[in-house]
Amino acid sequence: VQLQASGGGLVQAGDSLRLSCVASTRTFSSHFMGWFRQAPGKERGFVSGIRWGSGRTYYADSVKGRFTISRDNAKNTVYLQMNSLKPEDTAVYYCARGRNLGTGVDDYDYWGQGTQVTVSS
Repeated sequence: VQLQASGGGLVQAGDSLRLSCVASTRTFSSHFMGWFRQAPGKERGFVSGIRWGSGRTYYADSVKGRFTISRDNAKNTVYLQMNSLKPEDTAVYYCARGRNLGTGVDDYDYWGQGTQVTVSS
């Protein structure tokens, strides 16, 4: 399974970005897709996740109300719409796929290569 993340870039505080992650193989209803981020010198942390079948979504407190995760079954793609971006959102963003609901990196089996998001003040 390969996950290809894209959509990162350099933006100003208050701007928006949409990240995309395409899976090379079919994502099943039982799968859980997640977005994580890692800033320099920090551990990789959970941002958001979605249960593929039900569409139920989960968010870290730091992004609730600003970020929205969604999926497109036909395109086998998960998105992360990021609004009202802040400088502290600056990080490399990774998508991941797992079989179990979880917010830890060990809950996921497959990872994308990461896409850089930089938010200037």
